[in-house]
Amino acid sequence: MNSIIPSHIEDIILVIEELKSESKYTEARETALQALAKHTDDYRIYEELADIYIFEENLDKAEEVIGYARALHPDSGTGAYLEGYIAAARWDFDRAISILSVANGKFPNNAEIIRNLGWSFVMKGEIARGLSFLRRAYALAPEDMMIINDLGVALMASGAEEEARALFEKSGHTVGLGAIKAMDI
Repeated sequence: MNSIIPSHIEDIILVIEELKSESKYTEARETALQALAKHTDDYRIYEELADIYIFEENLDKAEEVIGYARALHPDSGTGAYLEGYIAAARWDFDRAISILSVANGKFPNNAEIIRNLGWSFVMKGEIARGLSFLRRAYALAPEDMMIINDLGVALMASGAEEEARALFEKSGHTVGLGAIKAMDI
């Protein structure tokens, strides 16, 4: 357990972010919980904790914690993104689209927000609209394998198998290429 944490919120968040980037989620969670004991009213620490729970695939805890963050600061773009991500992960695509649209308005060039928004439209059956968002996400982050995967799957769903094949080949996405080859049977 990390017994000494910085006193300034910004420094605490940097420590948590560094731990997350090193996949040290247990330490990141413990650091966030320690920080919350001293800073119970800072929404940013709740957002960090919710993000950690998402990485740990504990959506119930993530949803609970993001609720606290959103109650403290309902206009937070990061809070909106996390809440929208959780909604999409729970297959509540109407809610995800509504919330992720707010996050997209606050961070209009965030490829991850745009990817989740596009995927939510695809999953709702609005493939053309979803594709437009996924293409935009791809333009912003052409090396992101999650974006490549979602765009490729959406392209296949739209009937554009050749475009999906070219995307997967260009990126070296072997799982996507396997799916395309399985369709060629």
